[in-house]
Amino acid sequence: MRITKEDLSRRWLVTTVLGAAVFAVVALTDLQLKAASGFGASDLQDFSRAGQYSAAFFVWSQPGYALRAGLVLGLDYLLMPLYALSFFFSGILAREAFAPRPGRLRRILTLLAAVPIAGAVLDAVENGLELRLLLGQPSDTLAAIAHTVSGAKWGALYVGVILLAAAVVARVAERQQRRLRKALEKDM
Repeated sequence: MRITKEDLSRRWLVTTVLGAAVFAVVALTDLQLKAASGFGASDLQDFSRAGQYSAAFFVWSQPGYALRAGLVLGLDYLLMPLYALSFFFSGILAREAFAPRPGRLRRILTLLAAVPIAGAVLDAVENGLELRLLLGQPSDTLAAIAHTVSGAKWGALYVGVILLAAAVVARVAERQQRRLRKALEKDM
């Protein structure tokens, strides 16, 4: 299935704006949770020991915290496909702008566009492991695995952010070229 550049740009914009909005809600809710309880859901990514999960679970099991913690973790699952698609579309836009012809750079950018999708999968695995550690019998081994998965996820997300920046640069350059062409046509 082929997609037009206009459709690609539209989908990129929609997923990026929606992803940013959901991220803002997640971040704000998580900051409020951390301010109120001492633990934020984002802190789970840094945990590498079972005792850390037990402490967070103990605090969040107190009235008023469980709902917020569940909201943050649940909204993260909504955020995953949004950022995966936004970063994927960013990679394709960057590829089309910086490597329009077949070659090594085009192949590299095509592969890099898939990295954020792998990051979203790792994020889902990480969240599943964190929930298991919070609600089940936490173990240091499982906590270490979750911590390792979290590190790999962050590596993929950094690639996605770079692709997003490249897509923004490409879109700005494209708009400037369009304006320049219109100005030249007007002068003729």
